[in-house]
Amino acid sequence: MPFVSLTRPAIEGAQPVENAAEAFTTVRARTRSLLAPLSAEDACVQSMPDASPAKWHLAHTSWFFEHFVLAARSPGYRVFHERYDYLFNSYYFTVGQMHARPRRGLITRPSLDEVLGYRAYVDAAMHELLAREPGDPELGFLVTLGIHHEQQHQELLLTDIKHLLSQNPLLPAYARLPPVATGEAAPLTWICGATGLVEIGHAGEGFAFDNETPRHQALLGEHSLASRLVTNREFRDFIDDDGYSNPALWLSDGWSTLLAEGWQRPLYWQEDLGQEFTLGGLQPLQPAAPVTHLSYYEADAFARWSGCRLPTEFEWEAAAAHANPVGNFADSGALHPHPAAHGSGLQQLFGDAWEWTASPYAPYPGFRPLAGSLGEYNGKFMCSQLVLRGGSCATPAGHIRPGYRNFFYPAQRWQFNGLRLAKDGT
Repeated sequence: MPFVSLTRPAIEGAQPVENAAEAFTTVRARTRSLLAPLSAEDACVQSMPDASPAKWHLAHTSWFFEHFVLAARSPGYRVFHERYDYLFNSYYFTVGQMHARPRRGLITRPSLDEVLGYRAYVDAAMHELLAREPGDPELGFLVTLGIHHEQQHQELLLTDIKHLLSQNPLLPAYARLPPVATGEAAPLTWICGATGLVEIGHAGEGFAFDNETPRHQALLGEHSLASRLVTNREFRDFIDDDGYSNPALWLSDGWSTLLAEGWQRPLYWQEDLGQEFTLGGLQPLQPAAPVTHLSYYEADAFARWSGCRLPTEFEWEAAAAHANPVGNFADSGALHPHPAAHGSGLQQLFGDAWEWTASPYAPYPGFRPLAGSLGEYNGKFMCSQLVLRGGSCATPAGHIRPGYRNFFYPAQRWQFNGLRLAKDGT
């Protein structure tokens, strides 16, 4: 693959190579540890087109480093297998064709052991390259990008496995999880948001994806944000008030999707509305915990039923701009949302659940994707999707920042997607 020089702002977001080498080792080991509770059979199966087998995630993240780093930066590097470019490319059409996404679960070979051998082969070559080229800023950026890419797949591996295990009539657990705290939810209060012109986007310190740039101004009117995420108990009230039966609450596409899919409750809630499937198996529904696994349509309908609305991504970012991005992330081992702490100010901005916003996923003014094939990473998806903010209980700690933009299609529910209410005025 011919090497394409990266843009200067991208290079400036790189880690020094010595730090990137340590982070690379840590992230690769973390991915491997997520596989520990799974059998080879678990790792091969694909439960729906949106999800991928765990084995595929393991291979694809290795392919990313092999193709975009080793093949580009290490003269004489020999690829592990010439057909892996086809099997484990995800959506980089400028690189070449790929195996159809809905059929990834049919890739029974290479075996899981062979994929783990592939990871070890790539890891060894990466360590050699990083030791050979200390201080190279372009290499530092490529490795840093690959690390953040792998962290995204760590979250997808967990959410894809959750969906897979939920299809099993035995409702097996991925792992034994610590108990979720019980008790009453923190009172919901309203926090006035910033008004006027605010700065949005990556400020230039540390790593950011290209879709977080460039920094620009957005105009905000008077608004308030709810102090915490919407809870299971509150969403149960919506259900009990026939929220899933009232077309006046739903966007047209949402109502059509509800009818087509037969939605009556959030994904993973059981029919009795008292239990939900979790990565720890079937568990009692915790009333004070944030509701998750909602589509945008459900989040919007609930907000409309509440006499409120969803925040824009700019309102959210302005509120989170100076907040410390700490929260209930995957590293805690909980792998499930926790109730909000009792306290003042905005709670749960980071972790627990991704927050749907009312903002379409679109380029910022002056947006320029990365050069070359890496430009396909984010920019080409800027159509027909909505932005989510804040991370979830399956997101790796350290992966999220106030400017981070996640995006999904409005009907997708298998991620830990929840919502925070907003309203106009103060």
